Amino acid sequence: MTLKEAVLKSLEEINGLTNYLEVCNHIIDKKYYDFGAAKTPASTVSALLGDFIRNGDTRVKRIKQQGGTYSYYLTKNEQNIAIDVLSGETETQKTLPKKLTKSKTYEERDLHKLLSSYLKNTDTYSKTIFHEQSNGKDNNQIWTHPDMVGIKFLNLQTKASQNFLKSINRVDTFKMSSYELKKEINSDSELKKAFFQAVSNSSWANYGYLVAFEFSDSLNEEMARLNQSFGIGIIELNANPYQSKILFPATYRDLDFKTIDKLCKMNNEFNRFIEQTEKLMTASEKYVSGAEKELDEFCDSYFANDTEIEEYCKEKHIPTNDE
Repeated sequence: MTLKEAVLKSLEEINGLTNYLEVCNHIIDKKYYDFGAAKTPASTVSALLGDFIRNGDTRVKRIKQQGGTYSYYLTKNEQNIAIDVLSGETETQKTLPKKLTKSKTYEERDLHKLLSSYLKNTDTYSKTIFHEQSNGKDNNQIWTHPDMVGIKFLNLQTKASQNFLKSINRVDTFKMSSYELKKEINSDSELKKAFFQAVSNSSWANYGYLVAFEFSDSLNEEMARLNQSFGIGIIELNANPYQSKILFPATYRDLDFKTIDKLCKMNNEFNRFIEQTEKLMTASEKYVSGAEKELDEFCDSYFANDTEIEEYCKEKHIPTNDE
């Protein structure tokens, strides 16, 4: 594995706050990476951990400690760290990503795996919905169907709190999202067309998002206005999906069950997504892990490591920050 993958694997196994020395020692002890004749492997690991933060990679977070040192942890392990420990200043990237070299050779649907990987890192299950597979011959189905749907379950740690929340209102145990995905949006007219397509096909969901691989810098003011007026969030997708950014957050809305019912009738994959979600929500404790695995296998695939991402982007001609 690469050093970057070794660092991520070590953070996952340490499963808590740690520093660069502990990460380096873990890598060496487990023989995850051969530093060869390197004289200062710990410094190399320290620099790489810093790169995760500087590059806005959402898989890793850090907290500044007394004396100016930093403690690092894997974002998905955050729930395992005491709240009082996390009460310090958690740092994430604040600078804008590098401008990408444009390429016209990749397809819009090549971006779906990048988005599914970004969403999986936020504990969101996602599924592509192909409007051409729907029943009927309505030419306006692309204004009805989302490109992707996602669901995130509220992660409560104790059985008592889980049962208590479910007894109050089962709807509050999850949030459903809709995603309209575009390659690039360069003009005001392109923005408005894509944005209102997102408005139209996300009316059923708790959150609606417009996602694009590239946005023109000149559109920031109009994106802010549209976001404030209609509540659709905007995500800028990155070739490294974990460096993708929510430019404008989505506004919460109640689920529209009539529209969900309509989509279930129109599209079998959407219907199966709802069925799998309901199956997991209603599973008894002994069957939860099986239902969760079944939902994960039904949903879109995602990248296992950075090497897969690099090979995929090269194969699909998706421009990266290094180009």
